[in-house]
Amino acid sequence: MPLKRKSSGERPLVGIMLGSASDLEQVEPAKAVLKEFGVPFELKILSAHRTPDHAFRYAAEAESIGLEVIIAAAGGAAHLPGVVAAKTLLPVIGIPMKSKALNGLDSLLSIVQMPAGIPVATVAIDGAVNAALLAVAIMAGKHPELREKLRRYRKSLEEKVLSSNV
Repeated sequence: MPLKRKSSGERPLVGIMLGSASDLEQVEPAKAVLKEFGVPFELKILSAHRTPDHAFRYAAEAESIGLEVIIAAAGGAAHLPGVVAAKTLLPVIGIPMKSKALNGLDSLLSIVQMPAGIPVATVAIDGAVNAALLAVAIMAGKHPELREKLRRYRKSLEEKVLSSNV
């Protein structure tokens, strides 16, 4: 049975996957960045442990539904990004979520220590902004309009820093 897809009119290019609804607040900055760049995305809550069949199916179907990058956020054991990467050829960006037990270090190490052959790009703990910017940078090679938006974004960062000098 295929996963339900929300029809928003635009085909999503980025899939954001969360291992738990409790991570929704921490990925809001990624959603904001993707919206700022005009990148259509969809968000799915699919656990590597509690809904593995659904997570596997989504990852396996991601390319055929038009996704170009997957951002997977998970805490604790944080297996979701690795499981997703094992089921798709698309780039997967892992966001380690801050956890109660080890303040997110457990999540970071779980995501960054992937075995050779199944890479997951990993950003900082709760690094949703950089995950979205990395997704934009990956897609910028195929989409010149994103490359130009990213160029302007980086220029604005430069100007902001330089304007801080007195």
